[in-house]
Order: sequence, then structure tokens, then C-alpha cells
Amino acid sequence: MELPGSPGPRESNEPLEPLTSQTIRPRSHRDLALMVVVLGTLLAATAVRGYLAFREALWEAAQKTLGTEGFSLFSSLDMNKDMYISPEEFKPDAKKLIAATSITILEEDVSQMKSFDLNEEKFAMMARFQPLLSETMSKSKNGFLGVSNFTLSGLRNWIVPDKVLRVFSARQFHIFLPPKEDLKLGEPWWIIFKKLREQLPSNRFYPPMSKKKEDLIYKLLSMFHPRLFVKTRFGPQGAVACLMATSESYYTVAFRIHAEFQLNEPPLSPFWFSPGQFTGHVILSKDSSHVRDFRLFVPNHKPLNVEMEWLYKDEENGSFSSDLDMDTGYLPQMELESWGPSIPTEIYQKGKIIYRRLCEQSRQFEDIVWQQAISWEKAVQQLEVAMYPFLEVTYLPFAEAFKQAKAENKLVHFILLWGSLDDQSCFGPGQGLRDIILGNSQILTLLKNSFISSWSQVHELNEIQNNHNNESHKKLAQLILEKYDSHVKMLLCLPNGTVIHDLSVDDLSKASEEIRSDDTGCPSNSFVHPVTIYEEFLQEGLFRAQSFLHV
Repeated sequence: MELPGSPGPRESNEPLEPLTSQTIRPRSHRDLALMVVVLGTLLAATAVRGYLAFREALWEAAQKTLGTEGFSLFSSLDMNKDMYISPEEFKPDAKKLIAATSITILEEDVSQMKSFDLNEEKFAMMARFQPLLSETMSKSKNGFLGVSNFTLSGLRNWIVPDKVLRVFSARQFHIFLPPKEDLKLGEPWWIIFKKLREQLPSNRFYPPMSKKKEDLIYKLLSMFHPRLFVKTRFGPQGAVACLMATSESYYTVAFRIHAEFQLNEPPLSPFWFSPGQFTGHVILSKDSSHVRDFRLFVPNHKPLNVEMEWLYKDEENGSFSSDLDMDTGYLPQMELESWGPSIPTEIYQKGKIIYRRLCEQSRQFEDIVWQQAISWEKAVQQLEVAMYPFLEVTYLPFAEAFKQAKAENKLVHFILLWGSLDDQSCFGPGQGLRDIILGNSQILTLLKNSFISSWSQVHELNEIQNNHNNESHKKLAQLILEKYDSHVKMLLCLPNGTVIHDLSVDDLSKASEEIRSDDTGCPSNSFVHPVTIYEEFLQEGLFRAQSFLHV
């Protein structure tokens, strides 16, 4: 398109006429005015492009210089995103940054801090966060067709933690102390007990007031996002812990927490963000007066570790639909870590210390001699079983399961799904499978005695099939993926990967509603429990495998 007052397009063989005062001379006042507008527009566009390129270059340089964590901290302080932290932007976090090396409080602040105990040690907690990768969501493959930008706005705008730094008292962590002294290593106890009797509603935006035992969990996790729900809508809820190590004066406690976030506010539709789990450890004194170390994180070793659900608004009456849409995705980092051990409080007045609690400073640096300990892997397993009884059956990694099945001459009971079977990124049908069927005592006994069990995410098998160097593993993945035709698929396989029987969650639901004959041969409309259907599925697999396994 030609710009007003500009020369017309030239022929390809026509030499370019030099731009001089003669070639751009206006023929009238109107031409002169148009020329001024055009030149102004061009200069403005050039300036904008130059600024954007300059800002992008600054961002790239900052990321290279500071690294991912450093740039995340910088971005959270740079409120207006001008790549410059002004004194006004820095002021709210200055005292918290100072707290990384000493907990310092100005005298005038003490009167404003309710229930502030000068005798308690304090320490600073830092949040690290990398936003969810939207390209890992299945709906990204069709450009989020049917999902409005408004629905996704809370997710897309969540790029830094709500609070990068927060000061805690060591005593607040007393909730991680074991309920009795003679507790064995690995023996779980509930910090927040799971007592979900029915699913909680999804049409909510703001969390209820946290109860006393939930208060610390809320303060920790709300560093990531202010609308934290300590009690999840779906089970299992709660927080569970176990002892990893003990010494004369200290405990190391491993823990697992289930919680979720609401990312939108009215008038937008609710958008739920449910990390698979929060796990970690705390090292604290037996009287909780001192915290040596704390770390909490969302595991990121699986291709998908977050489940998301959202409601749609009915355009006719303005109410929200009861149907949830859902997806899963990958969150690279969501982590809290203490900046050093807890230390005494100091109060300053006009630059001079007017209060310092006397204490054993050596506690911060003393070596802890552990008298007994278990591995992190053992502690994680104990916490998993506490949350999910179905994990009383060992679920081996993909390739290891088939190797073990060959050694024991057994069938492989294999489950293939999008999310993770052992955390909160498992959505919809998978939740019912693990909570109602796989945790049933009859099914547990049958699986323990007659099968080798395993489960995988679809992404994991696709990766093995496409990129793995081991040909036998690729063949196993291919045989299973050929049968995948539902969100959750259960397969019974020979040790060589041959599928001899399969069942989808959809088939399971239909079968439980089928009309069956009663004892007299007459049709009966009575409901058949899914556990009965699943037991029949397993028994049928064992029957078909007899000639192959020589049992």
C-alpha cells in the first residue's frame, strides 16, 4: 500500500532515484501537511520498534546474567517492568532481604506487629517460581479452540510468585513435630487430616478462613498465589508427615501436602490450578524453637504435574455451567526454601541495636549427629501409601515391570493415562479408578498375589517409542500405545508386551450399568459395583494367560 505523498512503485530495472529536497518537494500546503503526518508516523513506528527490540535485548541479557532464579526475583521487584528497580519498588522488600542474614526490626515497627514475640527465632523464606508451559497443555495443539482468553487470563498473568520473601517464626513450625516421642521412622501422621466426605463445589473464588493447624500451610503456599485453598475439592485432602531422621536434639521430618489455587476472580469464570503435590522436608529442634532448614517443592520429574479445571458461563442466564473442562500441563518450578537457619531478633533505633536476645549462637552452625535415619525414597513411599491406599501394591517403572514379570512368570497389570495416578494431576476417571477400585481390599489382594503392576503417563510412552535407544523398550511401548483409545486404559500384558485383555474406564462405567440376569435367569436392573467388574476383568486375564504362562 502506498503512503500519501510517497513516490509510486518503481520498475525492477529502474535505478533508485536519490532522495533529495527536489524529490520530496511538496506541491501544495495539503501535501506538506500529509508529509508531516507520514514522517511523524514513520518516526513513531521506528521508535516503538527500536524500544521493543531494545527491551527484548535487555531481557535476554538480564536472563543470561542473573540466571533463571535471579531473573525471577528481579522481575518480581520490577513492578512496572521497565528493567529498573526504583527505591519505591525496592522499599517493601528491603527489610525482608536484610532478614536473609539477620532478622532486623525497627523499633517503630514493633508496636504494629500483633503477637510479636521477641524471644522467638525468625528466618526468611524465599519463593522460586517458573510459570506453567502452556504448550504442554493438550488444548494448545488446536490453539485453545473454544477456550476464551478471559478464562486463561489468570493462568497467563501468573508469571512470578505473589511474595518472593516472607519472614517466619521458628515456633510456627511446631505443627511438623511428631504427635508422640516413640514414633517410628517412616510411620506417618496427619498434620491436616483427610476427611473429605463429598466433593466440594467448583463455583468458588475465595478461600475460607484457615483453621489453626492450617494457618502455617496457608502462609507458606500463599507466597505463590493469594487465592490458596488448603482443602482441595477432590480427595485425598490434607497434609501428612513422617520422621526421616532423629538426633539428640533434632528431627528431620518429610511431608506431603495437597492444596490448590483459584487463579481467576469475578466476573471471570473460576479456573482451578491443582499441582500434583507439595512435598519437602524440615529440620527443626525437638522443641521447635529453632529451624535449621526447610524446603518445599512441586515434583517436576514427570512430563505432566498439574491439573487444571475451569467452568463456563451460560451466556443466556449468566450462571456457570455445572460441567468442568479440564487439562493437564507441566510446571517447571514451584519451590520454597529457607535462607539459612532461624536466628534471634534484633531491634534497631536510629541505626543502633537496642535489643538482642541472648541465645546459643552456636546452634546455627553446630554439626548434627543423626542417631537413626531412613532414605528420602523410603519416606516418600510411606507418605504415598498414607494418601493413597492403592499404593500398598508396588507399581514398578515401565521397563522394570516387564522384566520382573518375566522373572516371576506373571502378567503385567498396566494402567495408561494422561496425568499421574499417584498425585492430584490425575483427573476425572483416573481418580475414581484409584480411590474406589484399586484401593479395594479384594483388588489389592488379587494384584499382590497374581500380577506385577505398573502405570505410566501417555507422554512417557510416546517419548520411549520415539526417542529411546533400547529397541525392546520401544517395542513394549508400541504394543501398549496401539491399545490406547480412552483417557484411562487398563491392560493385562504378557511379559513380552502382548496385550491379552484390556478395559477402559468408559467400558467399566457402561458395564456397571448393563442389565444382567439374576440367579433365576431373569433380567435384573440392579447396579453392578465397578469393583466386581474389575475383579472379573483381572480373573479373565489370568484365564486367558494360562497357556502362555504355563500356570
